[in-house]
Amino acid sequence: MDFDDLPTKKTGPLTDLEKEDLSTISVDELQERIERLSAEIERTKTEVSAKSVSRSAAEAFFKS
Repeated sequence: MDFDDLPTKKTGPLTDLEKEDLSTISVDELQERIERLSAEIERTKTEVSAKSVSRSAAEAFFKS
């Protein structure tokens, strides 16, 4: 058996976030949560974009 074949257990802050009981949170708090998560998504997208540009530049350099 290869270790890559073993099921992986999701852990970390995102998993904890996904497991939270939202029924106990007020509408205002849920709206704030959406705004903060949206901001984090945008921050993450910006980082992915920056890394993609760097990767493309590195690939172009090593192909030439």
